[in-house]
Amino acid sequence: MTIAFYPGSFDPMTNGHLDVLMQALNVASKVIVAIGIHPGKTPLFSFEERAGLIRASLAEAMPGRRDDLSVVSFANLVVDAARDHGASLLIRGLRDGTDLDYEMQMAGMNRQMAPDVQTVFLPAGTASRPITATLVRQIAAMGGDVKAFVPAPVYSALKAKHGH
Repeated sequence: MTIAFYPGSFDPMTNGHLDVLMQALNVASKVIVAIGIHPGKTPLFSFEERAGLIRASLAEAMPGRRDDLSVVSFANLVVDAARDHGASLLIRGLRDGTDLDYEMQMAGMNRQMAPDVQTVFLPAGTASRPITATLVRQIAAMGGDVKAFVPAPVYSALKAKHGH
């Protein structure tokens, strides 16, 4: 069984995240979505809320694969967390060349620290390339419509969070 580790903040999960997650499920038997927890940052959604939204979004998009997903938190190095969960693949989504430059540096460092964990880059679909969780949070907070950028469960949660 191939286990993939897909780390990020997922605050909130976007259509870009979902696209990469669905691609990851095409290359791995199981995907662990790993939500990074940083004590100095206050996320919009709690870990529990984000985990629920990720599960709900995948269940809606790929109901037959919901059992192949788990959601965990981590606060250590990504490669150490991946190893702790038995993952041999580290999933990284790419939107553009800027992402590639940064991710190549990270992949090189991770390979030095954990040669047994292979980084796999998955390109975001054309429609989701401009989407960032930061922009989604900002637009939603200002009353803008983010329906085109996030899965339906996330859209509902954002509306409830911001009272729109």
